[in-house]
Amino acid sequence: MATVERPAEARRFEHLVLDFLAYLEFERGLSRNTLDAYRSDLLQFGRFLEKRELSAIDASGGDVSDFLSELAGGSGTGGASGRGAASPATVHRKTACLRSFYRHLRREGVRDSDPTAALTAPRRGQRLPQVLTRGEVRTLLEQPKGTEPAALRDRALLEVMYACGLRASEAIGIELADIDLDAQVVRARGKGSKERLVPVGRAATRAARDYLERGRPGLVSDPAEPHLFVNFRGGALTRQGLYKIVQRHARGAGLADRMSPHTLRHTFATHLLAGGCDLRSVQEMLGHADVATTQVYTHLSSERLKDVYFRAHPRAIA
Repeated sequence: MATVERPAEARRFEHLVLDFLAYLEFERGLSRNTLDAYRSDLLQFGRFLEKRELSAIDASGGDVSDFLSELAGGSGTGGASGRGAASPATVHRKTACLRSFYRHLRREGVRDSDPTAALTAPRRGQRLPQVLTRGEVRTLLEQPKGTEPAALRDRALLEVMYACGLRASEAIGIELADIDLDAQVVRARGKGSKERLVPVGRAATRAARDYLERGRPGLVSDPAEPHLFVNFRGGALTRQGLYKIVQRHARGAGLADRMSPHTLRHTFATHLLAGGCDLRSVQEMLGHADVATTQVYTHLSSERLKDVYFRAHPRAIA
């Protein structure tokens, strides 16, 4: 029986979806249930585009709005017929999925514009990011034990990510020329190929120096390898590799269900603000284009202060 070859555009759409889901899993640390839901949402959107003979690259804001309107109206989007209207929560999730998907495509240079920018779906209350306490960070950073090259690498990786508030992609992208341990700064390459210099604290500087002197030489096979953090084969560490390292030590610290690589970035920002750092400085160190993106951490700090207050003040709940 002959195999029916799928259209090239459909195959490309599936490739874009897989790349997006890998980003969500290994850099954002989303749960398996969320990944499965997003995959289903995007494949449904892909079927809608196929009916219009469009690709994800060509879809306009009107196409996205029509897709969501059909869902809300129960007109059988995605090939089903007689299907009832989707609940507001489902439409909200699919809207969030498409927004995230197209932001990713724009960030990766696949699209020049974002067709979801003008969507006006009602916003839910913002969920505050998960952060660790200082004690939990200490426990996590103590997990890589010993002087084996991998342990020295893992310790340096965790210390640098927490010290600098790096995204996973920024951490694995650091090259030897990007880090100056004498000046205690690292060059981070953020979204849109934007670069910024971030200070590196003493603990992270010590861990990075130990790794460079006693750990990395035992891992690299090619002296010309430019990346700071390498895997067991001596090549650049991948997002997947970084995620596995973080999860392994999170399990050892009893934090596996509460953190992803991005949690260290959230924790960095929250601890700086709680320690008195001004919002603009945190914005610059995080590489946020808009200070509004950074302001979520001020809300988080306020929530933590309220929690401490109501647990500690003798007349708070009297």
